[in-house]
Amino acid sequence: MATFPAPVTEAIESIRWAIANALRDRVIGDDADAKRAAVVLAPGERWFPESSPLLTVHSDASMFIGGMRAILFQSLHPLAMAGVAQHSDYRNDPWGRLQRTADFVAATSFAPAEVAQQAVDRVRAVHKRVTGIASDGRAYSANDPHLLRWVHIAEVDSFLRAHQAYGAKPLDAAGYDQYVADMAVIARKLGVPAPPTSVQGLRDQIAQYRPELRGTAESRDAAKYLLIEPPLDLVARVPYSLIAAAAIAILPPWARTDLRLPYLPLTEQLVVKPIGSLIATTIRWATSVDAESYGAPVTTSEEVAPTA
Repeated sequence: MATFPAPVTEAIESIRWAIANALRDRVIGDDADAKRAAVVLAPGERWFPESSPLLTVHSDASMFIGGMRAILFQSLHPLAMAGVAQHSDYRNDPWGRLQRTADFVAATSFAPAEVAQQAVDRVRAVHKRVTGIASDGRAYSANDPHLLRWVHIAEVDSFLRAHQAYGAKPLDAAGYDQYVADMAVIARKLGVPAPPTSVQGLRDQIAQYRPELRGTAESRDAAKYLLIEPPLDLVARVPYSLIAAAAIAILPPWARTDLRLPYLPLTEQLVVKPIGSLIATTIRWATSVDAESYGAPVTTSEEVAPTA
């Protein structure tokens, strides 16, 4: 292993801590110790055993990338995007949505069953308030079972693909099938009807929704704002931009076309996806300086629209 002079080593550690602190402050928040106590250290039976593939996926740094990909993918349903546009404060606080939804996934994945159920109950309460009229004149409700299922499958697909592309220890086919089945447990508690329980089932359901999906003025504006113009300082912008680049690389070509995001197949195979793996490794390396602060570096979304 290469060794460096003390000043160089100190500089590297300084950068590492800067990235780790930026991620912790904006995704975990100020009360990391209290969250850890409530989620990881609290006694009690969990929804999932330690052998669950869900815990493997949700404790990997690729979840940062999967969470960003989920937000972009979910926005391609006009009614889901209408809920975000009309009920979310993502423009003023793009990290806040990730922080709130990180709390949800941490609770449902790692916390005692009672704490996990409380997290589900809070999301369902939020859903009752998320109603309105989309720009195309259609009424929407976050409690619409059809819309709930889209949000769920878009999320599961994003986490799965991020883990396949960037995870430290990718699962085999049976492991990913079980991951989809584990996620269905949470989905049913949220009111999602007939969630998929296998990777093939997930693919089939996404295909069924494909005719309903398209880019809209709201989704393209949100993508531009989140990826190009986020109101972040330089320290926060660096990890945020790295996560966004890796997330874009694993969106399907048609989704990027609808969101007007660039797609260069040869360049992505040779450059972007390898860089995405490096980004995940960097996040994993950076957050390892404080790996036990929260139990898992998760950043995901089970909400059609987060609280403002």
